[in-house]
Amino acid sequence: MFKKMFGLMILIVLAGVVIGNFIEQKTEEQGDSKTNINNESGDSNAEGGAIAPIESIGIEPGEPAPDFELETLDGEAFRLSDLQGKKVILNFWYTWCPPCREEMPEMQKFYEEYGDEVEIVAVNMTDKEKNVQDVADFIAEFSFTYVVPLDRKATVSEEYNIYAAPTSYFIGTDGIVQQSRKIGPMDYEFMEEMLHKLN
Repeated sequence: MFKKMFGLMILIVLAGVVIGNFIEQKTEEQGDSKTNINNESGDSNAEGGAIAPIESIGIEPGEPAPDFELETLDGEAFRLSDLQGKKVILNFWYTWCPPCREEMPEMQKFYEEYGDEVEIVAVNMTDKEKNVQDVADFIAEFSFTYVVPLDRKATVSEEYNIYAAPTSYFIGTDGIVQQSRKIGPMDYEFMEEMLHKLN
């Protein structure tokens, strides 16, 4: 009887050790994943959670905005360098991104007021969409009138180190990024502030 009780106690202790190790391991894994929620991008303008390596900081103020050519939603060829001499807000977005959906009506309102002073280029990260028709439907539904180039292969978003949407760059008339990029939705007042800082 004593041997059976002793054996049962050993089994219970061993089972407890196994369960304890399993729980400890899961807790450590969850702790590691929670620490990744912090903004480790070095970008003080970042909003929201994203996991990104430090090298994804992006194009810095004072650097030329990389030129690109993409097809627009209208089927036209769009080249960023064609806007040389104009102020540009370069925005990256996709249709199922809630902050993008929040921001885009603000962009339209701003564009209607300041479209003669600044161009808005809303690059759709088409590789993250189900299909191009979703993009067309979204733009048509809200009657957005700024240019919408389609980054079908993520070449432009990769060149600009986009890891969260929406992300916006502010480019001066000289083709140079003049302000720190904005990660997260812009509102009308913020765009006004950026416009007046660009030259």
